[in-house]
Amino acid sequence: MRSKGVIHADTEILVPFFDIDTMDVVWHGHYVKYLEVARCALLDKIGHNYTQMKDSGYAWPVIDLQLRYVRGATFGQKLNVRASLVEWENRLKISYLISDLESAERLTRASSVQVAVDLASREMQLASPKVFIDAVEKVLP
Repeated sequence: MRSKGVIHADTEILVPFFDIDTMDVVWHGHYVKYLEVARCALLDKIGHNYTQMKDSGYAWPVIDLQLRYVRGATFGQKLNVRASLVEWENRLKISYLISDLESAERLTRASSVQVAVDLASREMQLASPKVFIDAVEKVLP
């Protein structure tokens, strides 16, 4: 979960009241939603978001998701969610860091893995499609 990425996208999240549980912290399942917001920002930065993935003939289901909670976020807290591209040639691996926006205190670390699936044949691809690799390589530093 601690791999450094080559491309990053930061997203600000303001914790809404309806994400809080009876312990006055964000219910653990809502963190996945925050990761998705950051993942979408990263894919937009790469120039190959979910719409473009589908248009190119591929779906990218999540096949693995890891989260490590350090400290619970609270109602009204401003969070920074950083999504970092770690792998892209054979699978899409993204690492995440959720931190307090003001103090930079680490709250949660996570990672997700997605693989390309051909929409026509429904077959999982053993390598990322060229269209995706090309999009990543265009924005690499």
